[in-house]
Amino acid sequence: MEDRRCWPVVALLTVAAQCAAVLRRWEETQPDCQIPRVSVQPVERVIWRAHRTRRARARRHNERQFKAHAALVVGALRQAEARQDSKPGLALEDLTVMLLTIAERYAEGRIDDLLDADHLAGVTPAAPRERLRGIVVGLTVVLVMAGAAVLGLPDAALIPLLPVVVIFVAVVVNRGRMPTAGQLTDLIIPR
Repeated sequence: MEDRRCWPVVALLTVAAQCAAVLRRWEETQPDCQIPRVSVQPVERVIWRAHRTRRARARRHNERQFKAHAALVVGALRQAEARQDSKPGLALEDLTVMLLTIAERYAEGRIDDLLDADHLAGVTPAAPRERLRGIVVGLTVVLVMAGAAVLGLPDAALIPLLPVVVIFVAVVVNRGRMPTAGQLTDLIIPR
């Protein structure tokens, strides 16, 4: 249980270190004009679930407040990530500072105050789409498997077809991101 509560800090610090390393490389080789890119997607899930992992169960009105704050924080991170194209050095500095601030405040238990108001000013809140993606994957897999059964594929072919369809649809819905080895193992051998 304690490891689960600490994992978000590790994820945040890992991406912050990645930002710092890319910034250092950018400052050393700036004439090459290769614009650095760091994705904040690995920490978005951490931020969306921060109120659940840090606190066991929140009251309903507090949960709404936590979710609204998480939407603003993710929106601020996405905004800083988008600035990497126009001002890479400044954007990477901002991302590093924001991620370190979020990690520190999460560790302190301040999940309703992960970033200061100046970082959140003028930010459009992000919309969580994880559930929607899960529903789309599930419905698509059911439709494909039902279509295969209606076409008369033998049962022996349907069983190996299921994991292939699930992986393919998950990659397409998640915009080309392959599932990790652990996710694939859980798919084939459920726990």
